[in-house]
Amino acid sequence: MTRYPPGPSSLLRTGYELFRDPLGLLQRVTREYGDIVHLQFGSRHDYILNHPDSIQAVLLAGEDEMLRSFPRPMKRVLGNGLLSSQGDFHRRQRRLIQPYFHRQHAASCAHAIVSCTQRTAEPWRDGQTVDLFAEMLRLTMAIVVKALFSADVEHEVAIGRELDIIMAMTHKNAIPFVDEFLARLPLPSKKRYENAHAVLDKMVYGMIDQRRAVGGEQDDFLDVMLRLQATEEGRGLSDEQVRDEVMTMFVAGHETIGSALAWTWYLLATHPEVERRLQEELGGVLQGRVPGGVDFGRLPYTNMILLESMRLYPPVWLMARRPVRDYEIGGYTIPAGCYIHISQYLMHRDERFFTEPNRFDPDRWKPEAVARRPRFSYFPFGGGSRKCIGENFALMEGALVLATLAQQWNLQIVPGKRVAMEPLITLRPKGGIPMILRRRNAS
Repeated sequence: MTRYPPGPSSLLRTGYELFRDPLGLLQRVTREYGDIVHLQFGSRHDYILNHPDSIQAVLLAGEDEMLRSFPRPMKRVLGNGLLSSQGDFHRRQRRLIQPYFHRQHAASCAHAIVSCTQRTAEPWRDGQTVDLFAEMLRLTMAIVVKALFSADVEHEVAIGRELDIIMAMTHKNAIPFVDEFLARLPLPSKKRYENAHAVLDKMVYGMIDQRRAVGGEQDDFLDVMLRLQATEEGRGLSDEQVRDEVMTMFVAGHETIGSALAWTWYLLATHPEVERRLQEELGGVLQGRVPGGVDFGRLPYTNMILLESMRLYPPVWLMARRPVRDYEIGGYTIPAGCYIHISQYLMHRDERFFTEPNRFDPDRWKPEAVARRPRFSYFPFGGGSRKCIGENFALMEGALVLATLAQQWNLQIVPGKRVAMEPLITLRPKGGIPMILRRRNAS
């Protein structure tokens, strides 16, 4: 007979909390039942693990031990791309793509990141109120389209519009069982999703065909993928697989870092001392000039701000794995095929590893402070063979965007506005983040 870890016995209460307040549910059950929690929904058994040692074991397990679980609507869009593929195929694709995201190559995208950031801020006016979340999503889409695909503004707008429809459907279907139920209903949102899927496919295959017709080397991600098709190592890389990886980069490089930047501006607006120290660093290092790729390593406090923001508001707040065979951990056996959940949000706010965990304190990321904490007490980019391949690019992008905009603009929260978290596929600010733009040294 299976011995289950402790967990809540009321399916009704747990289900209600899961829909109403999933973050609160995670915090409550781990507080009440410990670091291994069992949840049962009918015949389905789920497990929550909440200790760095357990998280390390799960994330570093081989792909012959753990499979990644992925939302059904997003899996359809991404196909067999790097985020959603499994096993030997995933290992091969990652090996082929990895060189493009080495730190040195990522730095070559700095000019595109900064120019897109400047273009995003061109319409801004002193005293104007904007939704910073929407602005950051628009900016990160521009960066992905320009830096990775050398595409134009027309593509940027069109891709962003269709991806918004895809993400809305994916967010709606993020709760267990809901996706299976909604998939059977002839809802208008389902039709919009299918249309957006078809439009994105047409655009991506059109980009592939156009690049082949024009020729020449762009040295961007699309160029790398097409050149791989002609190599011995990339033999068998079909246009469909290129399409899947292109779509994966659109999704992975868009909403996650966009959310992280939006929350960072919110935290800076509510912590003037941190914002003052940011200005001191930018003034001392950049002295008013536009940042470049070499400045990423010269702005330690800027980077610490971004790391601390992703601690409090991790873009990916929950990850799921499914063991291939029965999995032993903490004295319990988790049966093959069950869902194992690990939560960045939960672990990043654990007072055992972060003093005053709800306080925004970039100094937590001084090297000596980091060295005192367990490795997997912080994992915004995951870990192991599934760790985000674009981590270096995302961190550099975030630092350059902050450095570019913060020199020119002071962003203030609209008085009386309370910003709440909305834990969907990513940890979004519910209703956006309305902020007042104040130009520095405005006459």
